[in-house]
Amino acid sequence: MSHEKIIAEWKKKVFKPVYWLEGEEDYFIDKVVDYAEHKILSETETSFNLTVFYGKDTNWPDVINTCRRYPMFSERQVVLLKEGQQMKDIEKLESYIENPLTSTILVVSYKEKKVDGRTKFAKLLKEKGVLLSTRKIYENQLPEWTQEMVSRHGYEISKKALMLLVDHIGNDLSRIENEIEKILVNLGNRKTINEDDIEQFIGISKEFNVFEFQNALASKDLGACMRIIQYFEANPKAAPIQLIMPSLYLFFSKLYMIHGLTSRDEKAVAAATGINPFFVKDHLRAIRVYSFPQVEMAILLLHQYNLRSIGVSDIGTEDASLLKEMVYKIIAA
Repeated sequence: MSHEKIIAEWKKKVFKPVYWLEGEEDYFIDKVVDYAEHKILSETETSFNLTVFYGKDTNWPDVINTCRRYPMFSERQVVLLKEGQQMKDIEKLESYIENPLTSTILVVSYKEKKVDGRTKFAKLLKEKGVLLSTRKIYENQLPEWTQEMVSRHGYEISKKALMLLVDHIGNDLSRIENEIEKILVNLGNRKTINEDDIEQFIGISKEFNVFEFQNALASKDLGACMRIIQYFEANPKAAPIQLIMPSLYLFFSKLYMIHGLTSRDEKAVAAATGINPFFVKDHLRAIRVYSFPQVEMAILLLHQYNLRSIGVSDIGTEDASLLKEMVYKIIAA
């Protein structure tokens, strides 16, 4: 069950006695836990019927004893176990999960780990409660996920604004959401987020950023590349080399994959390579500029200069100098 479905059921007052929230993506787990802590019970009910445990400081008998209590002046009580992955012998909650109270809603946050699906404990969780197993969103899924979140708020976002936001923040869903909410508060009567909003309210230059740098390199525009690198040099926090290199490596890796395909149909390319449909055209334009041997050379150069940027076979060369040298070699290849 997804985190949206769990919360949707709670809004309809449909509850199960046990919710086990596990996996790699904290964002989805935190959304469910936050709703359970602040929305299931009314303000007056919370005083008597909300208990929050932290795995590191909690013993399993304390959780079970609390779950077995009956609610006071309410139909139900909520018991939260946060950071459950840090609690010793958490599997011993099994004795309660086998026979839970219907008036207790036990929500366990078990981040960065998953229970073994073959065990009796995992089967019991699925039988008696709800198991939410989360996974990290892949980089190529971030634009679509971000656009959907903007749409749920009743707004739209331009392609360039979307890419600026995703490239700058990366796979931090909570921060993406916070930045979007900050923009929407300041958007006034407009319904579309554009690159000017990203620049004004988040502080990402719409002209000098990783996305524009990648586009300049993709079209072999040496002058534009050098201007952007100069901006990065003057504004080190705008795009550190540790952010630039993975982005470029991913881009050229996708070009490498496209060169191996027999079809240039946009849908086929997106399906075969995992490129978000928004940006397939950008990649198809780039392979008309970069031959297969040139893409191979670019990937080798990226690997070489990435090693130099962390001090391998290079001591003291400035990041901007490394980028300028690398870009010149890629374009001249």
